Amino acid sequence: MKKSEPPARKTIPIVAAAGAQPEALLGDADGMMVPLYQAQKKIYPRSVSGLFSKWRWGLVLFTQIIFYGLPWLEWGQRQAVLFDLGARRFYIFGLIFYPQDFIYLTGVLVISALSLFLFTAVAGRQWCGYACPQTVYTELFIWLEKLTEGERSARLRLDASPMSLNKLRRKASKQVLWIALSLWTGFTFVGYFTPIQELGSSFLAANMGPWETFWVFFYGFATYGNAGYMREQVCKYMCPYARFQSAMFDKDTLIVTYDEARGEPRGSRSRKADPKALNLGACVDCTLCVQVCPTGIDIRKGLQYECISCAACIDVCDTVMDKMNYPRGLIRYSTQNAVAQGWTHTELLRRVFRPRVLVYATILGAVTIAMLTSLALRTPFKVDVVRDRASLARIVEGGKIENVYRLQVMNATENTQNYRITAQGLPGLALASEGMISVDATQSRWVPVRLQLPYEGASAGSHAIHFEIEAINSPGHVSEKSVFLVPR
Repeated sequence: MKKSEPPARKTIPIVAAAGAQPEALLGDADGMMVPLYQAQKKIYPRSVSGLFSKWRWGLVLFTQIIFYGLPWLEWGQRQAVLFDLGARRFYIFGLIFYPQDFIYLTGVLVISALSLFLFTAVAGRQWCGYACPQTVYTELFIWLEKLTEGERSARLRLDASPMSLNKLRRKASKQVLWIALSLWTGFTFVGYFTPIQELGSSFLAANMGPWETFWVFFYGFATYGNAGYMREQVCKYMCPYARFQSAMFDKDTLIVTYDEARGEPRGSRSRKADPKALNLGACVDCTLCVQVCPTGIDIRKGLQYECISCAACIDVCDTVMDKMNYPRGLIRYSTQNAVAQGWTHTELLRRVFRPRVLVYATILGAVTIAMLTSLALRTPFKVDVVRDRASLARIVEGGKIENVYRLQVMNATENTQNYRITAQGLPGLALASEGMISVDATQSRWVPVRLQLPYEGASAGSHAIHFEIEAINSPGHVSEKSVFLVPR
């Protein structure tokens, strides 16, 4: 009997996005091939100079002077800004916070979120383009790359050339500088949680603790990877801000815009040529706006979520317009409505004060004022009351009923403080332990407190009382609730 022939293999057409690699393809239910990912080409941003470039580098220097310099700033006899997790104390200049002050962290986060909403509604993603840590460190790493490998054209040639001693030297120099900056960044980050002078001594003596070592290298590695290699991929694919920004944008939000009516049709021409005679717009199609873009987009295609509003394309386009003797502003900061309707600068500014922005500003102002008021009126010490679980209530000498408590008094000042403890809430309630205590500067102390009540002073059950703690050396008074138990 003749064996049946196997069916002929069906030829499957391949449909893939431009740049997709063969190994990135996978067959779907219809036999078609679709890409799992799109290959990414390395972006070589071109250097640019101009007004917005100066602003960007000014903010880079400003933010990094604060970040790298703040841990070394002294306040009295301690580090000015220190988040001491081991001691559970957080120092911010003259303020000392305990974990019980978590509400202030919540307030800071709420203010930060509202500020982001307000700023985005008004000015788009300029936070991303000028002050975001990812942008700041990418700028620093690209600067080091230019320092060792040269400008854009030189870097393109170097990467395309075969390995040589010159290429190895340049690449190695870049890596040394990148790693040094990354480790210094990780060291500074840990210096906010461990006194940085002690950390420096431990580092020089090769005696850092395991957690300090882990976080120095972890944060350094994150900086090295994100700013050295991932760069625009973080902004395009990992940052959630790029994804939900559309919920905060409207047609009156300031963005980087290309004036299509003025620029099209685009085309090259000489400086002396009349663009109207050639039926051309102002855009000379030099593609410099694409070459300087850190995310590699073409702003002439309109608003894109990858745009971080850094204005590098504005600077380089203005330079080209100056060379061609054309008016500046072919690419500029504007809004969709302003470009479409030809608004003047005054009309553009007037749209800043629209209802959405006013609501954000009002809420932000109210929350900020409330938080600052709370900080100004904050009592410089805290008290926690814990009942002694070993003995809820007992009869002591003299036939009195005694309850035992433990009070944690936390001194949030820079000086030793004395406190007076009293209790009230029941007739005849008296303190049977020491009523005056002393707590060292920025320290906390657990104090056992015994309260006694005459046997017939209250009915059986639980009765609400208050502990009153008053600072003697400085103004401050705290009242804490508790209960006094009378046995049946």
